[in-house]
Amino acid sequence: MENENQLSLFKGGLVLGLGVGLVGGVASTLWVKKRQRLSADAVLNTVKGAFLKEGPIEGSWINFEKQPLRKFAVHSEGYTGGITRLEDGKLVSYEFLADAKTGTVLDIQRLKE
Repeated sequence: MENENQLSLFKGGLVLGLGVGLVGGVASTLWVKKRQRLSADAVLNTVKGAFLKEGPIEGSWINFEKQPLRKFAVHSEGYTGGITRLEDGKLVSYEFLADAKTGTVLDIQRLKE
């Protein structure tokens, strides 16, 4: 009888430990994913891919340091970068601002010659 009681307590402790470990693992994974940022290279590749759909590009750059962004009450971080391509035989440069978390282009401007 005593052996059955000890075995039952062991099984209960094992199940409890596995449950706590599983919940902790899921919670920590979600916490890390929420705070994860894209690399500057990944953001630049996304922007370059969008430009390549319209034609070839001559060059590109990105600032690897994230800069703080604020739009009204929303705070975020972003990368600045640029793309150069030929349009009507002339080099045209664009500068962009992209969200560091999602890679979404927030602003893009064509630079004047």
